[in-house]
Amino acid sequence: MDTQTRHALKGDKFAQATKTSVTWLSGHRSNVMQWAISAAAVLILGIGLIVFWSLREQTAEVALGQALDTYAAPLALPGAPAQKGEYATAAERSKAANDQFRAVADKYGWLPEGGKARYFTGVTDQELGQTAAAETELTKVAGSWSRNLANLAKVALASIYHQTNRDQQAIDLYNEIIAKPSDTVTAGTAQLDLADLYAATGKQAQARALWAKLKDSDKDGAAGSIAAQKLAGKQ
Repeated sequence: MDTQTRHALKGDKFAQATKTSVTWLSGHRSNVMQWAISAAAVLILGIGLIVFWSLREQTAEVALGQALDTYAAPLALPGAPAQKGEYATAAERSKAANDQFRAVADKYGWLPEGGKARYFTGVTDQELGQTAAAETELTKVAGSWSRNLANLAKVALASIYHQTNRDQQAIDLYNEIIAKPSDTVTAGTAQLDLADLYAATGKQAQARALWAKLKDSDKDGAAGSIAAQKLAGKQ
């Protein structure tokens, strides 16, 4: 077959393929248009969701920041009237912050900022003596996908368990953290807390064993230094 014939055949095949495509598109024009419209709608919806999420996250971040500012606000000097931005007592400050944290948690609970707000809601509940409410909030946060946040909540929960004579539950929480530490609560910190709990409940042998273990495993770290001081009876 000569070159001219091959070129002619290729041209015929291309023309036939083009004709077939055009024919198919013509026969399925409505389907193609529906597909294009659907794809465009999905794209627009996706962009809208991203924009919505970003705006809500920014709003939540501002609200959480305002609550944290309240929580860190200064206290008035004893006997002096509270100035603007000050609170007369720590309880008054905790109550104001608690209201703000709860509002953020309720409104933005599905965002990371909402989870952080719920943690501080539990912390301020505890400061206000509302132990049951604090336990409820902190239990929710302890199951968070964020280990950093979950471990903070577990430490606060362990404190509540100890206060309410549920020491074994507190011990279980500390051991959970030791097994899966985080940036916010290291294994060494959890071991120190656990050893202090043992010491507070009269289990001196277990406390000293844990301090000795931590002293050897963290010789150059802060937790190991504290453990050494505990063993020496300096703290």
